[in-house]
Amino acid sequence: MGNARCAAAAPELFELNDDGYVSTPMIDVPKSHEYAAQVAAGSCPERIIFIEKDES
Repeated sequence: MGNARCAAAAPELFELNDDGYVSTPMIDVPKSHEYAAQVAAGSCPERIIFIEKDES
């Protein structure tokens, strides 16, 4: 749908393409941006953003 709420919540993590859709398929989130990533994932109305923690 292209709501781009994740980009509004965390523009430092998510980029929009020319059509206004998020063009970030997978990212490694720096520790300093983990909260922003959680807020962005929670703001996605389609719940398509998932956070996986690296336990290594």
